[in-house]
Amino acid sequence: MKASTERKIIRWLHIVLSVPILGYIYGPLATMPRQAMVVKWIIMPLVVISGFWLWKGHLLRKRLRKG
Repeated sequence: MKASTERKIIRWLHIVLSVPILGYIYGPLATMPRQAMVVKWIIMPLVVISGFWLWKGHLLRKRLRKG
């Protein structure tokens, strides 16, 4: 897979997974225990990891190649 394609996929994943976080902050999602748990423990870490990958993923790939 080309780097540009990978970046587009991760960027869209990051954007789409951020929508439930907005619902948690601004909507009634925080009052629903099951949905709030999914946002806190699954979606939020995925958004953080994808953001770091978009930001510093090129350095991690470079280190893994040298490894």
